[in-house]
Amino acid sequence: MTLQSSRRRFLTGIASGAGALALAGCDRLVQNADVDAVLRDTERLTMATQRALLPRQRLAREYAEADLSPVFRANGTQMPDSEEYAHLLEHEFVDWRLQVDGLVQRPQSLSLAELKRFPSRTQITRHDCVEGWSAIGKWQGVPLAHVLDAAGLKPGARYVVLHCADELEKTLDGSGRYYESIDLLDAYHPQTILAYGMNGKALPVAHGAPLRLRVERQLGYKQAKYLMRIEVVDAFGALFGGKGGYWEDRGYEWYAGI
Repeated sequence: MTLQSSRRRFLTGIASGAGALALAGCDRLVQNADVDAVLRDTERLTMATQRALLPRQRLAREYAEADLSPVFRANGTQMPDSEEYAHLLEHEFVDWRLQVDGLVQRPQSLSLAELKRFPSRTQITRHDCVEGWSAIGKWQGVPLAHVLDAAGLKPGARYVVLHCADELEKTLDGSGRYYESIDLLDAYHPQTILAYGMNGKALPVAHGAPLRLRVERQLGYKQAKYLMRIEVVDAFGALFGGKGGYWEDRGYEWYAGI
């Protein structure tokens, strides 16, 4: 077992334990101010340590076609429950647009066809889920960096917030749509792509069609599906629960580096 794979197993185990704790109804512990402060300090230390030890542009391991998993589980929502998404799917996403706004100089409204005209990247990588399972898949898409450069960042930009069509009101606790966020260092990493293809075919609905994030040095819950909008911000404390992501608002760590 390599050092990298050992580290991935260790971090995935920690995250899985934290997730199980929250989902099992122990979120009162997470909501304790003192405990929450300790967890946040630990998260900052983890991020600082990883980024100090690893080169900023270091790639996650990439695999060969022969390594593709015969089955790649679809976790989380597998079909957004909204009339808007149903309409988009029925018309094969011809009316879908990715909105790019916030702290940008040139707001964008990009169709799937327009995204496919950007330079693309294909990568075969391993998806590590916080639930403890992994799978290897082949992803094709446009590097997020190209989309951000097309929009042009304004001074003060620090984070990219990804808003999704994944409405969780009826399946979880009624608190809103899925969202995620990453900082600009991860947004500009060469393996961070907006994927519209999986295993040589169009991205399946269960895996986030028409577009999902792949940020390969992060755990699975950071890989937001059903993307609708990219918002560039200087801080995310005023968004939703203030922790930078749907699961982060429920006790998961914001920085899910592996």
